[in-house]
Order: sequence, then C-alpha cells, then structure tokens
Amino acid sequence: MRDIWTEQRKLEIWLQIELLAAEALVAEGIVPASDFAQMKARAAFSIERCRELEKTLNHDVIAFTTNVAENIGAPAGRWLHFGLTSSDVIDTAFAVQMTQSADLLGADVAALREVIAAKARQYQFTPMIGRSHGIHAEPTTFGLKMALMHDEFTRAARRLETARERVAVGKLSGAVGTSAHLSPRVELEVCRKLGLRPAIVATQVVPRDLHAEFIGVLALIAASIERWATEFRHLQRTEVLEAEEFFAPGQKGSSAMPHKRNPITGERLTGLARVVRGNAVAALENVALWHERDISHSSVERIIFPDSCTLLDYMLVTLKKLTGGLIIHPENMKRNLALSLGLWNSQTVLLALIKKGLSREAAYELTQRNAMQTWQAKHDGRNEADFLAQLRRDPEVNKHFAAGELEKLCSLDFHFQNVKAAFQKVFGPEKPS
Repeated sequence: MRDIWTEQRKLEIWLQIELLAAEALVAEGIVPASDFAQMKARAAFSIERCRELEKTLNHDVIAFTTNVAENIGAPAGRWLHFGLTSSDVIDTAFAVQMTQSADLLGADVAALREVIAAKARQYQFTPMIGRSHGIHAEPTTFGLKMALMHDEFTRAARRLETARERVAVGKLSGAVGTSAHLSPRVELEVCRKLGLRPAIVATQVVPRDLHAEFIGVLALIAASIERWATEFRHLQRTEVLEAEEFFAPGQKGSSAMPHKRNPITGERLTGLARVVRGNAVAALENVALWHERDISHSSVERIIFPDSCTLLDYMLVTLKKLTGGLIIHPENMKRNLALSLGLWNSQTVLLALIKKGLSREAAYELTQRNAMQTWQAKHDGRNEADFLAQLRRDPEVNKHFAAGELEKLCSLDFHFQNVKAAFQKVFGPEKPS
C-alpha cells in the first residue's frame, strides 16, 4: 500500500498519462509518429531533478514536465503535456492510486472474512450471555456474534466495490473542463487504457464529492473495525474474560505490574479509527472549492489519502491477526451466563403467559414480580435464588403451565432454535461433509 502512494509511483503514473495522451494525439493527426517514437524512447524523470527545479518554479507539475522534456529533447519534447492542465494529470493519476488502493483493501477484507467465518463455525453453538446497556439480556452464542461480524464486513466489501467504481474517474478536459484544446476522444482513450472512465463533466478538477465518498467509506470500515475491537476489549475485562487477545511468550503488559495482559491491539485499532474518521471530515471540507477550482484541497489530499489508505490496510490486517488469535473461554461464558440466575428467560415466560390468555400488562407484572424476588433472594444470600425455581413456587404462574412446560421454555435450546437458520443467511447452506 505504501508503494502506491510514494512520490516515485505518483510520477510514474504521471508519465504514463502524458505518454498515453501523446499517443492518442498521434491518432488525432497532431503529433508526428516519429516524434512520439522519440518521446516514448527517451521519456524519463528524476525525483532529485524535479525537486531541484521545483525550488525555483514552485510548481510540481511544471518541474516534472520540464525534467521529462529535458530528457526527451527537441523536437519531440514540445508535444509533452500538449493541451493538458496540471489537474488533468494529477486527478487522473489520483484515480489510479485510489482504485489500486481499493483493490488491496478489498483483498484485506476478504482475508479477514475468512478468519471470521472459521471462528463463527467453530463456536456456532457456544453459549454466552448477550448484553444490552452492558447488562445481561438473553443468551446468544459466540458463533452468532462472529456471524454478525462477518456480515458487517461483507457490507464493507460491497461498499469498497462501490467506492472503487465511484472514483475510477479520469479527466483530460483542460483548464476549466471545456475540452477546448484537446478532443474528448483523447480523454476517452487515455482513461480506457488506465481502466477509468472520463468524468461526465468537470471543471479544472474532478468534483471532490467523489473523493469524499471514497474516504467516507474508508472511515466507515474503520468504524466497523473499532466496533469489534471495542467488543473484544470488553470481553477481555477481568470480571468478564470470555475472550482475550493472544499474549505471546516473552511479551510484557506493564512496566510496573508484571501480571498485566492488556488488550493493546484493540486499543490501538480504536485510536487509529479516530484518525481515519477525522480525515473523512477533511475530505468533506474539500468538496467546496472556488468556482472552477482552487487548491485548498490539494495540500489536504496529499496527507489524508495516503494516510487513510495505509492506515486502513494496517488496521484490516491487524484485526485479522487479532481475530484469528483470540483465546476463547467457553467455561467463563458458562459461568457468566449463570450469574443472572436464569432471569434471561423473562421474556420467554412473559410471551408464554400472553399466549395463555393474560393481558400483556398482567403477564409483565407477574413475570417482573418473580424476577425481582429472584434478585432479592440473591442479594439476601439465599442459595435457592433461581428464576425457574421461583416461578414454580408461584401458584399464580404455575397454574398456567403443564408439568415440564416451564422447564422446556426456560432452556438454551429454546433460545438457539434458529441459530442454524441465521448461519445459513450469513454463510449460505451447509456443505455436505
């Protein structure tokens, strides 16, 4: 990813665009074939020479074209950059860099999804408590949690595909986008050979809402990374410890406390997501330019696009490593599930009572009363604190259920009866073994 955004690579794409434009001008009958042959044979640049020239010229594109023309020589050098403006080269090269970056990021997401899928299948029916507001809610499985993660990054993959298509836009239409000095045929041919499409209409630049959309997608994927990094950090808390980051032999967690095993990778990803999000704000502010163009966007883009693409590349690879190396503790999941005394069956009982003919209000009051009595028994230190046992002791509840009916309702099997169906929606039908 870093290679895509180096000065060397940028200037290589600039030179490619210049030569493709000159070649198209041969077909237009403007550039003699012999001159183009000279251009193609001699065209070259030196970063050092470009920098030397820029000190005087204070213009990077003119420094580049001056250096290349020096190498081409007369008479063919006169055709370099013919009919073009700087942004024709800059924005078209920028589109190439963004599409190449999107391809790498797409491969990263695909590799991450494979790791997530393996974890999901491994722990498909491993029970754990689901939490809302950080408080025990109803049971889920760790596999279902991973299936949710997989589905989120499936959306990320689709967003990347769309973003890549959006920014695959080149532009060689001149100083204000009117194509006054260069036929649209030249623009079409150059873009085609670069795997781009010409902008439908442009000013001196490709409209920056396209670029803001691209980096907005990167920020959204970074937010998904942060969402799962945060989830894993919470699961590693000492009092939870249902999953934790791999801790390598010889690794140290704290300079002061030798016992520490901290979720540092998840924390790093959380922090980096803030940087990509901030860059998206800057990209949005680049949309509004003066008239046909100013350069207020240029200095910003030189920072936020290489940084955002490189950061997201690192973040996706790091999340893949974090997810693949997660240490899962099913025994702690089972222990934590038991902490709420079976109270996670409250909605099941509530709905069952409604089916028996009670109003929702009456069913809610009856279920909540037994739930609160179960909590009170726990707080009082009574060993018999258990929601199912409490329900069986309450004649107002018991009279509505046949023998064994409550036990069947208050079970993990009841909660997990549709887990397979959810997996099929995420991963498709199970393959025969």
